[in-house]
Amino acid sequence: MPGITTSIEIAASGMMVQSERMRVAAENIANSESVSLTPGGEPYRRKTIYFENVLNKELGAEMVQVSKIGRDPSQFRLAYEPHHPAADEKGYVLYPNVDRTIESQDIKEAQRSYEANLGVIEVSKAMVARTLDLLQ
Repeated sequence: MPGITTSIEIAASGMMVQSERMRVAAENIANSESVSLTPGGEPYRRKTIYFENVLNKELGAEMVQVSKIGRDPSQFRLAYEPHHPAADEKGYVLYPNVDRTIESQDIKEAQRSYEANLGVIEVSKAMVARTLDLLQ
């Protein structure tokens, strides 16, 4: 049953990248208030994740995988807090370029994709089970 096996492998690769996507978004949320330990220093910079399709020659199918985890080059949030230990000489503190709403939505989207891939695996397993029943 190479077709069924291929569909399971493709779905499993999708589940793995969506799991990594959720991990990166959760890390961004966890560090959304992480400022520098030194005055005027850079805070945590939001991580981004990139995917790519890779041909699995053994299966003859394209699989998805994480190509890289990068850093978002957008501007940091700036807040006037002159008494904060991380404030620069003008009294401003740089905060991470993380938007919790965007990260939360990214987690929800990744979760839905993960569940969809899980559904493909469940349907494929049911097809194998039904085929075996018919062959008996």
